[in-house]
Amino acid sequence: MFGIPLFDLAWLVIALLAAGAITGLLAGVFGVGGGAVAVPILYELFRFLEVPDEVRMPLCVGTSLAIIVPTSIRSFNAHRAKGAVDMSILKVWAVPVVLGVVVGSVIARYAPADLFKGVFVVVAGFSAIRLLFGKDTWRLGLDMPKKSIMVAYGWLIGILSALMGIGGGQLSNLFMTFYSRPIHQAVATSSGLGILISVPGALGYIYAGWPHMADYPTVTAFQPPLALGYVSLLGFILFIPTSTWMAPIGARLAHRLSKRRLEVAFGIFLLLVCARFAASLLT
Repeated sequence: MFGIPLFDLAWLVIALLAAGAITGLLAGVFGVGGGAVAVPILYELFRFLEVPDEVRMPLCVGTSLAIIVPTSIRSFNAHRAKGAVDMSILKVWAVPVVLGVVVGSVIARYAPADLFKGVFVVVAGFSAIRLLFGKDTWRLGLDMPKKSIMVAYGWLIGILSALMGIGGGQLSNLFMTFYSRPIHQAVATSSGLGILISVPGALGYIYAGWPHMADYPTVTAFQPPLALGYVSLLGFILFIPTSTWMAPIGARLAHRLSKRRLEVAFGIFLLLVCARFAASLLT
């Protein structure tokens, strides 16, 4: 089916459903869209489908952004129901974040594959160090900065998220905790960014990857009906059921964890992702 042996396709379906469940759970726990989980998993799965390295990473990123759409909506609604979301921050970030995503999508059309991996390593590594070894004295202020700084950071979140295939959660978590916001509020508020980033991001990656599909006519996983540009419809369809099911469960779990446990868990998780892509860059 679709040029893939049925036995291999069956294992691929099972792997994608399981990966979707893990992505949804972590999306709810950490207030992220799940891209930091989905991208490395999709990278290995697309290797199995013999997608060339030149387009494999952007295909993972674009697919991740599409997957984040429903996952982030469910995660955000679950956190908002608990009254933990700071809507005033999301209103300030809305426009600059979307503009940043547009810029990042344009960059994706021309960027080499290693750029996506490099951004992942730098951002995930810095975030992990901050969460695992940071102290309460590591602060830039006791309250959120003025609007101009917030707008500039929102624009940066949009660009980096578009290049990483994430919902912006780990970046906004980092920023908010540097300005003395509790980790639980940072996680809850960050879940709202996934909606602002994933929709324009997914559309941007369809646009970015569309002209490259003609360069690989024999790669089944990079052609319709399995893909549209840099968005894999196979990965999107199979991730959605289990990821949206698990996201609210993860959100409820997040509110039961202590502040330090949540920080350590998120830090270790990001460090593992960072190490995986650093190894990929070196080899």
